[in-house]
Amino acid sequence: MLKPAAGPPQGEASPYGVQRPAQRWSVGALKLEARPQPSAAWSYGSPVLALLCTVVVGVMLFALLGKDPVRGLQVFFWDPIKSGYALGELLVKATPLLLIALGLAVCFRSNVWNIGAEGQYILGAIAASGMALLADKASGGWMVVPVVIAGVLGGMAWAGLTALLRDRFHANEILVSLMLVYVAVQLLGYLVFGPWKDPNGYNFPQTQTFEAAARIPRLFEGSRVSIGLLFALLGAAVTWVFLFRTRAGFAQQVGGLAPAAARYAGFSSRRALWTALLISGGTAGLAGALEVAGPIGQLTPYVPAGYGFAAIIVAFVGRLHPVGMIFSALLMSMFYIGGELAQSRLGLPKTLTGVVQGLLLFSLLACDTLVNYRLRCVASTTSAVVAQRGK
Repeated sequence: MLKPAAGPPQGEASPYGVQRPAQRWSVGALKLEARPQPSAAWSYGSPVLALLCTVVVGVMLFALLGKDPVRGLQVFFWDPIKSGYALGELLVKATPLLLIALGLAVCFRSNVWNIGAEGQYILGAIAASGMALLADKASGGWMVVPVVIAGVLGGMAWAGLTALLRDRFHANEILVSLMLVYVAVQLLGYLVFGPWKDPNGYNFPQTQTFEAAARIPRLFEGSRVSIGLLFALLGAAVTWVFLFRTRAGFAQQVGGLAPAAARYAGFSSRRALWTALLISGGTAGLAGALEVAGPIGQLTPYVPAGYGFAAIIVAFVGRLHPVGMIFSALLMSMFYIGGELAQSRLGLPKTLTGVVQGLLLFSLLACDTLVNYRLRCVASTTSAVVAQRGK
């Protein structure tokens, strides 16, 4: 807003030969200023506030689409937990989200930005499937162990490509890891449409169903929940101990965030880079292995469900803390199931899941900005001078 600034006017000639006072205009502007000491309470409450903002915007979105907002909220937040089967499906989807988010938390705390966990998840699924396809009816229950190990190694190898290019050629890990996702998708398509295609699968692009010896055991009878859930919870405990109770975890974070200080303390920033990416790739590969050898039971083109990208939101909503990520994984799983139910019961597109996830992410970014910064109104003064003409 422009306002005349205080001060004695100075006469100046107008183009029409009439003397008139010059005016200085004060321009009001908003400026972000870092808070000296951000509130810890608001920092932890930021995800809750972001969720409330997402709900409010979601209600407006349902209304704009001509749907009952109350019914929409029920589909997203009540239907996924109202029955035992629904709770089971919630845990099925939360398992890979939590596993991938745990690895990403190690990366992000080390200042390594692995955006390609989706590709590492796919490679883990491919490697585990290759091992599972070697099993036959005579294979023992031990076969599930090499299946899981193959998945972990597949994810680590794919993340290792990013680490190698970053370490040796200083390539940007964000771009490299992201581009490798599309390479992984193409490799998956080649395998399920080509050499691994089930000859008895009625021409569907999928492998044959894995033998029981290569399948992850179920945790509950009559449910799709597998022991992968225990892997995820154990992984959360191990991650907490590693990050907050070990010297290696401390060195990992210092090596990524302050390379100069790390060198002074004898920590290696290169080791921090490799460790972060290999851990992240390993957890993503484990998630892929548990998914194809668990609830799905075969490799299909639909294995990449966006878990690798959604886990980024899970990690940040959980404040990069293992305990927080358990709850944020359940929340994100609820969004996945709510999107599927909204498609079948409300006639809304399935892509609504991505919209809600995006709303949550941007709401979190906005809330975090207000927690760490404050808005100040800054007035800058400019002089408007009309040059004398006609001389």
